[in-house]
Amino acid sequence: MAGPCSARLQGDVAAFTAALRTLVNNPQFSDVMFVVGQEQQKVFAHRCVLACRCQAFRGMLSQAPVGSQDSSSSIPPQGPFILGNVQPEVFLAVIEFLYTNSVTLNSHIALEVLTSSVEYGLQDLCKLCVKFIKDTLSVEQVCEALQAAVTYGQVDLQQHCLAFIEGCTAAVVRTQGFRELSDTVLARVLRSDRLAVDELDLVQAVREWAHVSSAVLERPVPEVAALPVRELRLPLLAPSELVTLESCNQQDLLIPVESIAAAWRAHALRKGSGVPSRLCRPRRGTRPRDHHRHLEPHAK
Repeated sequence: MAGPCSARLQGDVAAFTAALRTLVNNPQFSDVMFVVGQEQQKVFAHRCVLACRCQAFRGMLSQAPVGSQDSSSSIPPQGPFILGNVQPEVFLAVIEFLYTNSVTLNSHIALEVLTSSVEYGLQDLCKLCVKFIKDTLSVEQVCEALQAAVTYGQVDLQQHCLAFIEGCTAAVVRTQGFRELSDTVLARVLRSDRLAVDELDLVQAVREWAHVSSAVLERPVPEVAALPVRELRLPLLAPSELVTLESCNQQDLLIPVESIAAAWRAHALRKGSGVPSRLCRPRRGTRPRDHHRHLEPHAK
């Protein structure tokens, strides 16, 4: 006699997801509440859903109540849990994902949801955020996206953002996001040979960035700019441009004197001798100057 057969059959996934979506922020049958953001918005949830979907919430919901003398108490904390540093719309997007395995994003919250997905250890949500950010990237947001990608180790998003910046550099360097880049991320951008902007414009953009950073960090301009300034390709500038640069530099000391001297030396010797080879390579957007033909691309 044949043994019993078994099979796992799949019902209507869409209907199941729709049913769970009705529980998102629904106070009916809710057993845990969060108070979110400066608005102190109440968000209702179900601890069994949060705990089975997210290790971080499982830990939060397993902690003993405040004031309890027994850390092993079986009584779960009832909340409310105060989450003052997250926007309600962002937190609700995370909750939506935990209930439905899908998320509703827009360009205003995508980066913040990415941040929360990393903090809560939600890798699948992180992937959805990265895809959305890549698909909707704009000139105004690309630098903020690049900064977040570097901060959270999203290599694919980093490469995508850098390629985007390379395609429209002249517009990107005029954005507020560019002025808010960290020195390490800005230096990474400036290492690219494919930036579509002239070197003189890059020098001016870095100067503006440095003054903003100096004011925000309350540190001298030369100090905050030390790392990215090393990536400026001063030997590509014409003598008349170097003269103007020296004059401006007397006001803020953005560029070390030795860097300007090395650029003058490249002109005097009619080659890039003594200058790192990368600083003598024209970028994709560099305006041709007569002296470029004398620079040795492979100089040591």
